[in-house]
Amino acid sequence: MAVYTQVNSDQVRAFIAGYDIGPLETYVGIADGVENTNYLLFTGSGRYILTLYEKRVAEGDLPYFLDLMDHLSRQGIPCPVPLHDRMGNALGRLADRPAALVTFLEGIARSRIEPGHCRAVGRALALLHTASSDFGKSRPNGLSLGAWEQTLFQSEARLDKYDKGLYEEVSDDFARIAASWPTSLPTGVIHADLFPDNVFFRDGEVSGLIDFYFACNDFFAYDLAICINAWCFERDADFNITKAGALLKGYEENRCLSAGEIAALPVLCAGSAMRFLFTRLVDWDTTPSSAVVRPKDPAEYLGRLRFHRAARGPDSYGLGRT
Repeated sequence: MAVYTQVNSDQVRAFIAGYDIGPLETYVGIADGVENTNYLLFTGSGRYILTLYEKRVAEGDLPYFLDLMDHLSRQGIPCPVPLHDRMGNALGRLADRPAALVTFLEGIARSRIEPGHCRAVGRALALLHTASSDFGKSRPNGLSLGAWEQTLFQSEARLDKYDKGLYEEVSDDFARIAASWPTSLPTGVIHADLFPDNVFFRDGEVSGLIDFYFACNDFFAYDLAICINAWCFERDADFNITKAGALLKGYEENRCLSAGEIAALPVLCAGSAMRFLFTRLVDWDTTPSSAVVRPKDPAEYLGRLRFHRAARGPDSYGLGRT
């Protein structure tokens, strides 16, 4: 979440007038994240999140995301529920941007991650994967292998500007990843961005999953690899195998991994690290100074990519450990 587009109170009041949520009391911008503009609204009936969709989100994809959240909430997944206006529309426009209102979720995102949180996230991720099995829509992953190749060969100057010699290093990594990328793992709807700031907890359990605006259809194990990168490295860049083992154990409490998924885990983790290295580099280089946003440090994912390069198979990720 972030704030790129500033809106005034009159604009917000005009937008929510079509919804049965009572009058606007106050609103505040949410500075966390990097993708869309978000405000927390307080109205006569409670708290809501107002999202204005920015550059990286294609307007044509928004029905997929909103319908997915509707579907998952009906299946018992704790996620935001899109509000529909009196005409039945979940999507509107505000400040010349597509915009939507969703319900507010209770809980807090954890800044200090313990193995128990990782195990709970693993359970929640597996439930998300199984709950979406009968979702009737499909969206390809626009930030997978083909996109990395295109970004790589357009980013030589950006990579070397960040760290001299990085383009050659990452090119070698891409060649290894592309040569080993799987083709036939179990596939379905994935979250694709389940970072700690997108998960809320209450009493040690997951109370909310948010920010579904990278959701797509891809390998379930790739979603798990994204979570390993996001949840299982310490601030000093060291990999925590205990956290990884807890994440994987939690996942398998609700969905068993196939032998092929386990074998592919190292290359999927490396690919996930490359994906977020690239997008963080772009944000680091292009985020406007006027945006109320904190670009995330690409160095974190460069360190993860280097770890996965040296990993010696699935055992390096804590399979079979608690």
